[in-house]
Amino acid sequence: MNDGAQARSRSGGQILIDALKVHGVETAFCVPGESYLAALDALYDAREAIRLIVCRQDGGASYMSEAWAKVTGRPGICFVTRGPGAANASIGVHTACQDSTPMILLVGQVGGDFAEREAFQEMDYRRMFGQMSKWVASVDRAERIPEMVSHAFHCAMSGRPGPVVLALPEDMLSSTVAVADTHRYQAVQASPSPEDMNKLGAILAQARRPLCILGGTVWTREACADFRRFAESAGLPVACAFRFQDLFDNRHPNYVGDAGIGINPKLAGRIREADALLVVGARLGEMTTGGYSLVVPPVPAQRLSWPRSRATWVPSPSAW
Repeated sequence: MNDGAQARSRSGGQILIDALKVHGVETAFCVPGESYLAALDALYDAREAIRLIVCRQDGGASYMSEAWAKVTGRPGICFVTRGPGAANASIGVHTACQDSTPMILLVGQVGGDFAEREAFQEMDYRRMFGQMSKWVASVDRAERIPEMVSHAFHCAMSGRPGPVVLALPEDMLSSTVAVADTHRYQAVQASPSPEDMNKLGAILAQARRPLCILGGTVWTREACADFRRFAESAGLPVACAFRFQDLFDNRHPNYVGDAGIGINPKLAGRIREADALLVVGARLGEMTTGGYSLVVPPVPAQRLSWPRSRATWVPSPSAW
């Protein structure tokens, strides 16, 4: 971890890549473009530390970044060029938004002297990505790169994970300033209190037809194993939400199927008739609820318990 005490004179592109290294980035995806050449030069110099996977199309790069984040639980890093590159990558950003996947999209942008003049391939990324990301910003001054990259990592990983978009003006990346690096980000996740766990225990103890739905990202292998032991001890049937079927062993006797497109009618009936639903990490959206017919808003028939933390799941059902 860098102590952040020493200011060093570097190009904006070098500061950016150094910031990625500070935050533990080892893999990034891209389609090269002329709008962020200074960052590409710095990535080449850092090739021993950061593996850069060059893709043929920007949409593919964003999809690979999003999938990598799902597998690792760390923010997926994607570089694309301005205009068409950003438009193509938006599909992966939208997927990351709906699936709560931590992702940082770094987009080339026209230089500050061309901004707001409808320059070639200029786009307003705040308006373009505003509804599908947790935070969108333009890094207009190179000395603010460490600060804004640190905030991007914290934002992408804290609370409900999701995508962040940073625009990189071309002249900013090529400018030279002296600035210090920050400390590595620390993800902050909500976690249930002992009182919450006692309440959950009471709900499950009273339930006659309980069912659990798992979903969301940033699950660790240890957390999945913890939850499997919990489900076994509590005798809970477990379903997985749309696009999260791998969170629970599909061959396990407690696994009852995936709540998504083409749901098994018997599982749909079981969800609809459950008297308690334990939802961990999942979003009760259109796909998981069968078009909002299994869990009906605004007041579902089922009693809901919805712990948000799943990175470290250590309940103790034996105490109930």
